[in-house]
Amino acid sequence: MRILLVNDDGIYSEGIHILAKMLEEDHEIIIVAPEEQKSAQSQAITISKALIVKEVELEGIKSKAYSVSGTPADCVRIALDKLTELPVDVVISGINMGLNAGMDILYSGTVSAAIEANIYNLPAIALSAEWIDGNIDYNLAAEYGKYILEKSKKDLINNNIILSINTPYLDGKKPKGVKVCKIGGVVYDYYLMEDNGNKGEKVLKLQGRKDIEFEEDTDRFYLSQGYVTITPLHYDLTNFNLLKKVESWI
Repeated sequence: MRILLVNDDGIYSEGIHILAKMLEEDHEIIIVAPEEQKSAQSQAITISKALIVKEVELEGIKSKAYSVSGTPADCVRIALDKLTELPVDVVISGINMGLNAGMDILYSGTVSAAIEANIYNLPAIALSAEWIDGNIDYNLAAEYGKYILEKSKKDLINNNIILSINTPYLDGKKPKGVKVCKIGGVVYDYYLMEDNGNKGEKVLKLQGRKDIEFEEDTDRFYLSQGYVTITPLHYDLTNFNLLKKVESWI
């Protein structure tokens, strides 16, 4: 297959390097990623300034790689419009440093890059690995990402599917299995607020996340139990159940 590999952690991130090395053993790939960290950019694109594209060399990687001075969505758009001479079969976004589970997918540059590809009528996979106290298992994520790609590639391509795959951090242990499930609910961030002494201005910094119990049968729940999770996604936000109801108001 011909694969476009993107991410939101930047062209020199460890996750994209490990995934590229594994995928290029069996597939033709091109790598296009932000020149620096662009996490939590969601579906943002750059419209107010020119973008800079540079061909770069990644140590140990044979495939062509390019950095873009923009967002993950920018990378997909530029790659498909200007950098790929032959048709792409599938777009893979990742490996992200940290899970993209539950409502976090709405903020995720990793997931949004996959959705951007799907807008171009291409199947896509967003691949994310759990980060705990500075520890992350990119190799586990790469292995399961490649395994699921091989298992699903026929349906993936024929049906223009988006998959969000998350892998837990298990400190060298094997996952209990793979669960196909819905996304979990909101896990709220909280802010630390300080007075900076400048005419009543306040400084707010993201401090952490509130502990909650995860709803069963969701990605957050199964990840906490040691499973790899797969969630099929779609970018159409229409609430089809309310179409007739809203129509009746007019």
